[in-house]
Amino acid sequence: MPPAAVPPIASVAAKWARRVGGATEDYTAGISRASGKWQPAAAAANSNYVAGVNAAASAGRYAKGVNRAGDAKWQRKSKDVGSQRYGPGAAAAEGDFSTALGPVLEVIGRTDLPPRGVRGAPGNLARVGAIANALRTFATSR
Repeated sequence: MPPAAVPPIASVAAKWARRVGGATEDYTAGISRASGKWQPAAAAANSNYVAGVNAAASAGRYAKGVNRAGDAKWQRKSKDVGSQRYGPGAAAAEGDFSTALGPVLEVIGRTDLPPRGVRGAPGNLARVGAIANALRTFATSR
């Protein structure tokens, strides 16, 4: 029996890029259709997520994937794609950043600090510790 006929990878990749690049409307429509379904389904799948991550970690798949990609791919994709998305992504996340960081700043602002000593005084570490303890209490109470 003859082997399966396979098109050249360059033509398959070019076709994929063309088709996916033109699917923005389908992507957006799919997100809209899923409204109200993602959160409960994702939360219910937590045990599957944990099992999958643990299985991948136990098998060393994370490190294998990192090593397969290598620094060259990471740098190329970060420069070619990430740098174009960095600014717009940050702008789009401003509200989320404010919502997430606001309570943290409130905790820091309510934390009583011991007196500041001279520069480099060991007692100044108590100030850092007070903030660290307050933030840890906040983080674990959520």
